[in-house]
Order: sequence, then structure tokens, then C-alpha cells
Amino acid sequence: MKTLRTADPFVWQAIVPATLVAGIMAGLMLFSTTAIAQSEDSTQKVQELERRVAALRKLLIDWGGLTRYGSENTELPPLKSTESRVVFLGDQVTENWGRGDSKFFPGEPYLNRGIAGQTTPQMLVRFHQDVVALKPKVVVIAGGTNDVASVMGPMTEGTTAENFMSMVELAKANGIRVVLASVTPVCDCFTKQTGLRPQGKIIGLNGWIKDYAAKSDSVYLDYYSVLADGRNLKKELTVDGLVPNDAGYSVMAPLAEKAIADALAKR
Repeated sequence: MKTLRTADPFVWQAIVPATLVAGIMAGLMLFSTTAIAQSEDSTQKVQELERRVAALRKLLIDWGGLTRYGSENTELPPLKSTESRVVFLGDQVTENWGRGDSKFFPGEPYLNRGIAGQTTPQMLVRFHQDVVALKPKVVVIAGGTNDVASVMGPMTEGTTAENFMSMVELAKANGIRVVLASVTPVCDCFTKQTGLRPQGKIIGLNGWIKDYAAKSDSVYLDYYSVLADGRNLKKELTVDGLVPNDAGYSVMAPLAEKAIADALAKR
């Protein structure tokens, strides 16, 4: 059987069954009508897709997030002899701290080095640049929620644990005291969170973090207990069921201050 090759529309019209042509035309008319009716919705969807593509492109170019704070790090003023610099390394829970009315430890030489969506292997990649090179007295490491959610692919508690251990070892090798923060609770208060971040897995990882903090002579910072009602993040303390709101950060702040003071007191 020969294959017919032609650009003549009349030839193709003779070949394609009339019912198929009618179906295609009806589909095009329906698509056009729907497109016009939903043009505003389509524009929003296109903008959202463009945003996601841009984010993925950025992730491919700089998986570890080294450019996020690169310039800020180089512009930091020299440390005063009386200052005890503290770096908060983390994900969206850390990055969003200070973006609302609840400020990020005003007047203190504390640096926020959180990047939304990051997992512990990404935090480990930038640990030298965003922690060691800044010569802090203390680092507060708060990660794991995106590991539990497998944001960057499947991860086990063991893999997450190894990343925590590597960060702690790097800090201690450089004379930096360590505070290990618990993973914060989640709830389905506003958006579905517990399917992606099973509450039992968060509790299990927090148990490991607490045990390892004791074994490594680090300070355990228990955000979980004050933010949770049972296993759920308290609705009044969150913006979306994952990230704390101003009230949530206000509850967390004194706990962080105490953990930092305990770490500085260690010899």
C-alpha cells in the first residue's frame, strides 16, 4: 500500500471521513468558545506555569541555592569582638521568619539563611558558604520537613540523618556550636499537608534529632511541642498548615533564644 504525500487540502478532505472532519470542526468550535470564556483563567494558569518553569530552571542551574545569599554574605560587616553571630540555616519555615510583623530577632547579630523548599542535602551543599564562612558562634539547623515530603525525590530517615550528621560534624570541626531544631508540625487547616508530610514520620524524625543532639553534644530545640495540639499544628499559629504565622514565630522566638544561650554556655 502506497503512502499518499500531499499538501492539497482537497485531497485530504477526500481521504478523511466526513464524520471525523465534522468532529474536528465541532471540537475546534468548542475549544474556541471555552477559550474565550476562560481566557482570564487561562492567563492565570499560564502565569503559574511560567512561574514554575522559572523556578525549575533556577533549581537546575543552582540546585544547592548557592546564589541565594552569595552577595549578602560578601557584604556582611566585620564581626565586633563582643558579638556572637548566629546563623539560622533552614527551609521555608526559617526563610519566612521576619517577613510579617514579627521581626527576625531585631538588634541581634542573627542571620536568616533559610531557603523555601530546600531539603537537607541542599542545605549540606551550601553549609560552608552560608554557615562556616560567616564564622558564627552558633548555627541553628532546622530542616527535614521537605525530606519527609520527598520534595526532591524519595528520601529515607536514614538519608536525612546522615545529612544532619554531616552538617553537625562540619560545624564542630570549625568551632561552631550547634542547635538542632525539631521539624515543626503540620495540619490540614487550610491546605492538605498531612498526605505529603505524614505526621508519624515527622514525630519519628524528631525523635532521632533529639537523640542525636544528645549524642553529639548539641542543643535540641523543641519547636514541635509548643506549636502542636496533639499531632496537628495549631490553626491559630499558621498561615497554611505548614509555615508559622506571626503568632507562631512569636512562640518560637524565646525557645530559640534559650537554645542559643545554652549552646553558648557549652565548653
